[in-house]
Amino acid sequence: MTLESLLLFISLALLAEILGTIGGFGSSLFFVPIASYFFDFYSVLGITALFHVSSNLAKITLFRKGFDKNLIINIGIPAVLFVIIGAYLSKFIDPKILEIFLALFLILVSATFLIFKNITVKATLTNSISGGVASGLIAGLLGTGGAIRGIVLAAYNLKKEVFIATSSIIDLGIDLSRSVVYSANGYINKEILYLIPILLIVSIIGTFIGKKILEHVSEEQFKSIVLILVFITGVFTLAKIYFK
Repeated sequence: MTLESLLLFISLALLAEILGTIGGFGSSLFFVPIASYFFDFYSVLGITALFHVSSNLAKITLFRKGFDKNLIINIGIPAVLFVIIGAYLSKFIDPKILEIFLALFLILVSATFLIFKNITVKATLTNSISGGVASGLIAGLLGTGGAIRGIVLAAYNLKKEVFIATSSIIDLGIDLSRSVVYSANGYINKEILYLIPILLIVSIIGTFIGKKILEHVSEEQFKSIVLILVFITGVFTLAKIYFK
């Protein structure tokens, strides 16, 4: 990677972290399609998992005013179990097919949230477990499942800080688990390890900036902007695959 490409990659990763913090969906919703412009899709899965570990540690530190233990158990345990399954299955699927699914997933999720702004699920144990299973499986296969987890967490009307901290703790378990599987699959190679300390710094700065913006601006206003950007990202990802 040239210096110009590296600087562009770092700038886009920082933007993904800021928007992910503000929107509450997690940075991977942006980072995965962004990184796919610079690396092959399997390497993207490995990089995203490592980036998210540092990203979630930063969020847990900066939004440490509380978390919901029951939701961490009810959503987190099935999410961790199924992210392992998804990460393992990913090596048997053509990466181009995974990229197409990613693009369609981004478009469908963003369009659904934009059209049905008040979409909710009931705050039940069944929905918590189902949400954990779905978010974990998709995160393992495509690298991002935070949007589904966000829908489930929203049902419990958590305070902003508790929402982000709870989601981040669950996500940390997901990322640590899939990092092990991705490493075993050969997705994390020596050529990309130099990015880890860089992305650690990016995650801390991006989370801090996102937190400061949230203190002064409505979360809902930014969520709409984030969703529009996610939709555009999905369209560009699909176009990139088509013209590749």
